[in-house]
Amino acid sequence: MAATVAAEDAKVLALGITDHEATQEEIEKGEALKAPHFNTPAIAYVLAANLKKGDIVEIALVNEDRSLLHNAQTLAEDQARFLLQAGKRGVPAGGWPEGSYHAKVIITRDGKTLVEQSSKPIAFE
Repeated sequence: MAATVAAEDAKVLALGITDHEATQEEIEKGEALKAPHFNTPAIAYVLAANLKKGDIVEIALVNEDRSLLHNAQTLAEDQARFLLQAGKRGVPAGGWPEGSYHAKVIITRDGKTLVEQSSKPIAFE
């Protein structure tokens, strides 16, 4: 029986940038999270689903093409849903550099990239 049930592929449920450390419940509501400004914290987040033990989830806050802040975790067990964030609770001296920002996620299983996705770029006003 088990052979006929295909495991679902890893997928991204939500990916973006907000001005605070978001909770899984907040993200799952599907409401728009408050965007960062040049003088607020900035946190990139990903809520992923159907992950397996050993999968590597990486999230980065990116300015233009430069990764500013990065977080990666190797899963110790299967996860139906998994939230990972990378960012800064404070503000860099003088505010965030000009340019457009996006969140980038990479999910890897057994050395193969399953997901590589970026959020829509935004400017910090």
